[in-house]
Amino acid sequence: MSTVIYPSPIFGPIKSRRLGISLGINLLPGDGKVCTFDCIYCECGFNAERRPKQKLPTRSQVAEALEQKLLEMKAEGTAPDVLTFAGNGEPTAHPDFAAIIDDTLLLRDRHFPQAKVSVLTNATRIIKPEVHKALMKVDNNIVKLDTVNIDYITRVDRPTSQYDLDAIIEQMRAFEGQCVVQTMFMKGVDGEGISVDNTTPEYVLPWIGAVVDIAPREVMIYTIDRETPSHNLLKATPEELDAIVAQLKAKGIKASASY
Repeated sequence: MSTVIYPSPIFGPIKSRRLGISLGINLLPGDGKVCTFDCIYCECGFNAERRPKQKLPTRSQVAEALEQKLLEMKAEGTAPDVLTFAGNGEPTAHPDFAAIIDDTLLLRDRHFPQAKVSVLTNATRIIKPEVHKALMKVDNNIVKLDTVNIDYITRVDRPTSQYDLDAIIEQMRAFEGQCVVQTMFMKGVDGEGISVDNTTPEYVLPWIGAVVDIAPREVMIYTIDRETPSHNLLKATPEELDAIVAQLKAKGIKASASY
């Protein structure tokens, strides 16, 4: 099994399918994975097989490393399109997440004020007031909602603690349009041989209903791009993704697909 483990606390810049030239900020250890989901499609592998030995980077370590990298990029004449919180798990799980967001915004404004700040989150912690408030400050608050079928979430996203789908959707609504919904669409079967195809009307139509209720600024849908820890997973086709995008647009929702 081949998986991707990112350096910490800064990696890249890399060319993102959705965000452009992205400088990554990884608030998790650089030798393993820490996540509130254990997705069968995660490019970083399964949680149990990627237990880190290193500690989380501290708030000061993140700020110092970020400023150093921004200064290097400025000297090289390379400007990031976005500073992206992503990496080896769920960034909002860091105990100093809110303060780190404030530090990052200050450094962005100092060195590359035109760059956006994005957070890729699985949304499991947006019910925490301090996390919700911090996410309201960034340019791109990108929250995951793969489906509104709790059985599918349990089998595929595999939350590591109690997951209240209704409460999470309510908190997405509370962003009042200041969020981007991201959704993974795929096909194939899981380790038990059960279909994981969420491109069918059974999954798509209730999900669209929830998206309309959330009223996000935008929806980004995508499919598998790298090797997955669970075998027998397949990419959704461009035609299938385009059809979902068309249904969202028909509802007045801005949407795009990455193949």
